[in-house]
Amino acid sequence: MNYKHKSLSEGRWCEFTFFEQMANIGSEVERAILWRDKNKEYSLKAIERALELIEFTIKDPKNKKKLREILRLKEVLIDYFYFDNKFKSSDELWRKYFYPFMYRIQIKK
Repeated sequence: MNYKHKSLSEGRWCEFTFFEQMANIGSEVERAILWRDKNKEYSLKAIERALELIEFTIKDPKNKKKLREILRLKEVLIDYFYFDNKFKSSDELWRKYFYPFMYRIQIKK
């Protein structure tokens, strides 16, 4: 498979905490939001990277108890960026969802 995050695909992703994983996914989602009106191609590439990171998160054994949330995250992101937004997501909702993960990582440094 042609991974966008090659070094992470080789197992490094599993070294990150769940909060670090979610913060990284959130960074890609933020990029997708910021580029959506400026450059559709860049926006789609960012959301593809986010979805790839979600797949790594799903495969990480330590996240087994969080699979329901992660799978729902994937479903709703795909709906928001590729389909009809039947879940009524918004840019603000995504920022509010990912902000606590990013904040937690910042206070740990």
